Amino acid sequence: MDDQNKNLILATVLSFLVILVWFTMFPPPANSPAPQAPQADTAQSATAPAVAGGTGDATAPAQDSDSVASSPRIAIDTPRLTGSISLAGGRIDDLSLKDYKVSLDPNAEDVRLLTPAGADASMPLPYFAIQGWLATDGVDPDQVPGTRTLWQIESGPTLSPDSPVALRWDNGAGLVFHRSISVDENYLFTVTQTVENNTGATVKLAPYGVIARHGLPKASRIYVLHEGSVRVSDGTLETVKYSDIPKLDVSATEHAPLASVDVAHDGWIGFTDKYWMTTLIPTPGQAFTSVVKYFPDKDIYQTEARLPQIEIAAGASASSAISVFAGAKEWETINHYQNDPGWLDSLLGAKVDPDRPQIRGFVESIDWGWFFFLTKPMFRLLHWLHGTIGNMGWAIIALTIIIKALVFPLARKSYISMAKMKELQPEMEALKESAGDDRQKMQKGMMELYKKNKVNPASGCLPILIQIPIFFSLYKVIYVTIELYHAKWIGWIRDLSAPDPSSILNLFGLLPYATPAPGSLFFIISLGVLPILLGISMWFQQKLNPAPTDPTQQMIFAWMPWIFMFMLGNFASGLVLYWIANNTITFIQQYTIMSMHGKRPDLFGNIKSGFKKGKAAGK
Repeated sequence: MDDQNKNLILATVLSFLVILVWFTMFPPPANSPAPQAPQADTAQSATAPAVAGGTGDATAPAQDSDSVASSPRIAIDTPRLTGSISLAGGRIDDLSLKDYKVSLDPNAEDVRLLTPAGADASMPLPYFAIQGWLATDGVDPDQVPGTRTLWQIESGPTLSPDSPVALRWDNGAGLVFHRSISVDENYLFTVTQTVENNTGATVKLAPYGVIARHGLPKASRIYVLHEGSVRVSDGTLETVKYSDIPKLDVSATEHAPLASVDVAHDGWIGFTDKYWMTTLIPTPGQAFTSVVKYFPDKDIYQTEARLPQIEIAAGASASSAISVFAGAKEWETINHYQNDPGWLDSLLGAKVDPDRPQIRGFVESIDWGWFFFLTKPMFRLLHWLHGTIGNMGWAIIALTIIIKALVFPLARKSYISMAKMKELQPEMEALKESAGDDRQKMQKGMMELYKKNKVNPASGCLPILIQIPIFFSLYKVIYVTIELYHAKWIGWIRDLSAPDPSSILNLFGLLPYATPAPGSLFFIISLGVLPILLGISMWFQQKLNPAPTDPTQQMIFAWMPWIFMFMLGNFASGLVLYWIANNTITFIQQYTIMSMHGKRPDLFGNIKSGFKKGKAAGK
């Protein structure tokens, strides 16, 4: 086996092993639960009510959820959101995203993010955000609004960016609670709670926010992507996958739920899925306790933001605000919330420091992965190219060209080394004949030959090895960033985040047969146009070199492109498109450089030779 073929086989095997290990053997480690909050501080250890059953505490009867679904509601109508707020608890529990459809069908429904408890069985499982006050220091819990309290509308029949709504509840014992809810042009709600103390005595209350999720949505989850709880505490990102939340420590209170508690002075907490996220965001700089919680008996996942206790003197009032992000994880949008100070001015009622992050670490809600140092700049470049070109598919091709240009110096050295190896082929054959069965003499002669001609036989696989982290980084970008969701390229490629929808089984649409659905047994053989082009591009790249003489090597080389065609064929179309473009550019570079050094590859001769050997093997 000549060294050039050794390098190619080695690089291919390494690539395959890395892919296999990445997806099956080494999932990202789960973060260990944060330590329990200090119990001495009642302001920090106050407990938010459980919303099992979607309506009140964990003992609330299940039929109470019907009152939430049938309660009076306030409509939500913004340029990007539609839905409603239930007056039962004042919860944000009905929300759909106008800019995103569940499928490419022209009549497809909007993506639904939040769903009320007690909704129709055909709807997703309950998922909602609610805020309130915790009774502390001897205050009767019945004197504060609960998760089923029916609020009265003071103003605003419809919530829109230009029209906030105001709610009111009087406990009849001297405490009057007000709630103002506003929303911006994107996905950020701001809930400001105010309490008036007319009791004649000082009272102490603690504001809180809760996001509750009943069960998990139906979705395929893989190790490469984080879905579950996510929080930032004083600049530190912490994540717990949905599968690991039931493994949290058992708390001694609150009906013994599983919980992870962390005390922070700046941050946010919530749930994140592949493309969507719902988070609680205390006012930046506000100290709070964040909690990730699971109720095994109810199968409810819950995150909480508990703010410090507030002392309200007789005749005085006090306010507290918590924002709720509920929407798509668009980089531009969440980067705006993290770095642009303007949106926060109205919330705080004063100008803020323009150099200070507004929602600290909010961009980290996108799962950038282990290769974040590559993924982030790669996404920024792809994002810029998309904005400049106007088409994500062509932007991926342009990104591929730029990446190939950056690694070209290494590739050039590799291709020159390969050309020199071809020049040494006659001497290597002579050395093999003279050495005979003496492998030690053969290896020593080879090393002297390489040293004399300044050839590094390992340099041929270096560019391929460098491409491995680049490949995974681009895969991460294409898989997790919503900018590729339903992004079109040309013709039949209408969603670059999904596999090629065409199929060889119905001759790419010429025959009136439906193609196998993703996940079915026959889907893996339902090759589309892009996977076939991928196999062909790999086959042409392989034919730049003569087939090895060893029969085992011949078989490996003969099957290699088609195995990769099936293996990568079910990946997102955007990633397959990148791979095709990468192979094509590599082919052009290698052919050109080797030709410039007097060793023009005999492409058509190698192809003919391969067919002749195939026919001979079939006799």
